[in-house]
Amino acid sequence: MSKAVTRTLTTPPGLLASLDPLLREWLPRQRWFAGKGRPVTGFSLVAATELLPPGGKLGLYHLLVRAHQALAPVPGAPEQPADCYQLLIGDREALPPRLAPALIGHVAKGPLAGRTVYDALYDTRPPELLLEALRTGARIGVLRFERDAGQDIRSGLVPRLVTSEQSNSSVVYGDTFILKLLRRVVPGVNPDLELPLALAREGCDRVPAPTAWIGAELAGDSYVLGVLQPFVQGAADGWELALRELAKGEDFAAAARALGRATAEVHTALARTLPTVTLGHTQVRQLVDGMVERLEAAAQAVPALRPYAPGLRSAFAALADLAADGCTWTAQRIHGDLHLGQCLRSPAGQWWLIDFEGEPSRPLAERRMPQPPVRDVAGMLRSFDYAAHSADPPVPGWADTCRAAYCAGYAQVSGADPRTDPVLLRAYETDKAIYEVVYEARHRPDWLPVPLSAISRLAADAGTPATSTPLSPPAPRRP
Repeated sequence: MSKAVTRTLTTPPGLLASLDPLLREWLPRQRWFAGKGRPVTGFSLVAATELLPPGGKLGLYHLLVRAHQALAPVPGAPEQPADCYQLLIGDREALPPRLAPALIGHVAKGPLAGRTVYDALYDTRPPELLLEALRTGARIGVLRFERDAGQDIRSGLVPRLVTSEQSNSSVVYGDTFILKLLRRVVPGVNPDLELPLALAREGCDRVPAPTAWIGAELAGDSYVLGVLQPFVQGAADGWELALRELAKGEDFAAAARALGRATAEVHTALARTLPTVTLGHTQVRQLVDGMVERLEAAAQAVPALRPYAPGLRSAFAALADLAADGCTWTAQRIHGDLHLGQCLRSPAGQWWLIDFEGEPSRPLAERRMPQPPVRDVAGMLRSFDYAAHSADPPVPGWADTCRAAYCAGYAQVSGADPRTDPVLLRAYETDKAIYEVVYEARHRPDWLPVPLSAISRLAADAGTPATSTPLSPPAPRRP
């Protein structure tokens, strides 16, 4: 491993103030911006690191900024705690045509007056600088570039930004590495680094082992900003693969069974390397209370859900009753947001699980809590339903076949078929379907019938998981 390079750089005063009017327009348009629908009222600077000095052909700043927003998009509404975003801002005299999609705007005043600023990840030189900093273990301002000494990082790899919609940003280097840069960041141990590192130590080859990572130390808090992992060349994500097989009328059961085995391998490895806990009456009661609260809030937000609310509550009540009768369950660290788009399959047929960040809208402490593995299983079962509803024309029975194959594959490795605990599975499928209803009502109303069809079946089910149910919205391609 190369000796760490340390640089302490200063940032010109007034930088954020000069960018403020441009960021107010640009930031809410980004796919990864979490506060859509509420105007940005201002920014505060968490950290600024100058990576290339301004005034030359290319200047480059790494910024961590808090975007302040009102709770509701109305004047005078109270503000909520501001989200912190990671930005890589380039500045040039003028943008070449190839960088037109990256434009943020033209700076009118301040230290960058007269310059054009843009999202530097679209360029080539800024991502090259990040890779070189990771390769050398650099320290630049508050930024810390760490790496696994056992893995080699070659210099000179050509970067390209992944332009498909996703909740973060990813850069592929040649066909060797992919760097996932988190956009909305929070202090603490991020499971997107924590869990792959733990799985690598355990020897689980179902998750690409982190090669290097970017962090920051600020006022006693640690932030994970990005993770570099091997790029699985030629791999297709599970969502794209399922849609392709559906379009061709091909059977997906064998792939689903193999994916079930891969999921169970990850779960068993996590249970070996990280602590597990037993959920008794008190803990399950808390889980159920959270599910009921989410149902009540969803029914208020989406009137179409209200007729089903009594039947949906029965799914949660059945779980609470089992716990009251003395049933217990094991909880452990899990993926937390598992669906077809979080899986990659190589041309040789091997499955990998990726993106262990969990649901980004949930608090970090919650995402790191041990949970029943069936939560991941329920997510994947519902994802098969979403894929089936995307087929035109529909393929009857496709989702049922995939769900059964996935559970059978899972049982082959874990020794326990998730379908043998129908009350727990139904509760988690119901909780996920409720989440989907709210998501689709807010973001994609045309898709609302997909989770509502599952809601109808789950509400009518007296105690076994519905035979045809979905997952999270069609997921973005990896990061």
